[in-house]
Amino acid sequence: MFQTVQSLLDTAVDPNRLWWMHLAHPMLMRMSLGTLVDLVITASGATDARPAYLFLDELTYARDWDTWLKTFYDERRPVRIVGTSSSTAALRQGRLESGVGRWEEQYLAPCLFTEYLKLRGRDIGLEAKATLADTIEHAVISGLNFSPMTSERQRYMFLGGFPELLMQQSSAAAAGPTLFDSDAELASELLRSQRVLRDDAVQKALYLDIPQVFGVSEPLNLERLLYTLAGQMTGLVSFSTLSADVGLATPTLEKYVSYFERSFLIFLLPNYAPREETVQRRGRKVYFVDGAVRNAALQRGIVPLNNPIELGALMENMIASHLHALAQQTASRLYHWRQGQVEVDFVFDDPERPLAIEVGSSSGHKTAGLVAFQQRYPKFAGRCFVVAPDAPASMPKRTPDGYSIGRLSTELLLSAIGAQAERAVRERMSA
Repeated sequence: MFQTVQSLLDTAVDPNRLWWMHLAHPMLMRMSLGTLVDLVITASGATDARPAYLFLDELTYARDWDTWLKTFYDERRPVRIVGTSSSTAALRQGRLESGVGRWEEQYLAPCLFTEYLKLRGRDIGLEAKATLADTIEHAVISGLNFSPMTSERQRYMFLGGFPELLMQQSSAAAAGPTLFDSDAELASELLRSQRVLRDDAVQKALYLDIPQVFGVSEPLNLERLLYTLAGQMTGLVSFSTLSADVGLATPTLEKYVSYFERSFLIFLLPNYAPREETVQRRGRKVYFVDGAVRNAALQRGIVPLNNPIELGALMENMIASHLHALAQQTASRLYHWRQGQVEVDFVFDDPERPLAIEVGSSSGHKTAGLVAFQQRYPKFAGRCFVVAPDAPASMPKRTPDGYSIGRLSTELLLSAIGAQAERAVRERMSA
């Protein structure tokens, strides 16, 4: 919002037409949003040709904020409004009830790997193309060296993509080429970031936002369910099994999981199938929007640093969260696929050039799932990849039996997804 204010000033918009209000202020909380907007319109002399611009921070503190926004739109008040809130659940609920067709929600994921690198002053300079598949091919052919990004990827994976934490990292980066001088310093920073995330992203959602918005009377049940899901991250979710584990009726449990999704804590990936009714019947895998939040919720401390199983799960979750962010911006769908004994971690169903991706710990990771998948769904042939840390990049090639499986380093894939998502955000916002 600060950047938008500056952009409007740069285009010679009269500052008297720009209004910023922090609606959590005690004085503003007493006034209706309708009264505040009427005062702004009068004071700025706003007209249809010269509207007032309102920037409303902590929008959900205003009583009946969603009904008022609907009213402003329907009555064509001469105002343009941007609103934010730290209560994402309240924003989503208001949009679902009043905002359909009246306002636009912009999904901004936690900082992606490319954005993290820019904050660190280490932008790789990868140019996004028309589709993710095109960008990957461009990255492979261009021969960009992603190896120096390995240590950055590890730090990003553990510390998360929240701007408040990353800005502190970028300040530290100015002092030298590395963020941490020792393992002890890494551990200290990791523990500090987990404390922040546990307070701001976990406890606030479980004990304030979700209970207030959805009327949950026993938030302890929310906490127990979230911790159980955190322990199952990247795995298939069985609601009947979860119901027995946490002692909640299945309908209640399903509602709680939907609250977590609306609060941007987790997301579920369905199993890919050509028919939608089949998709809805099959099992779903659970991921966190930011894997660092999972570590903070479970208070894992520095344990994941030396646990290969957790490292693998965090790696898969990091790629899932990037693909999820891109799918949100491009109206594409993201799936996993499992059929009998074979599976594929991610199916990015881009309408033009879809991709299938298997995450491994090495470039020699098994390819049986990808081979079976592209044989069953030929539209993915030639766009199936194994992704692993430091894997030498190669594009799939045609063989007598079909296509080989390509190889990508984790750093290359994250950079390609990030570049593509940034391009999509720019196009969507400018539109």
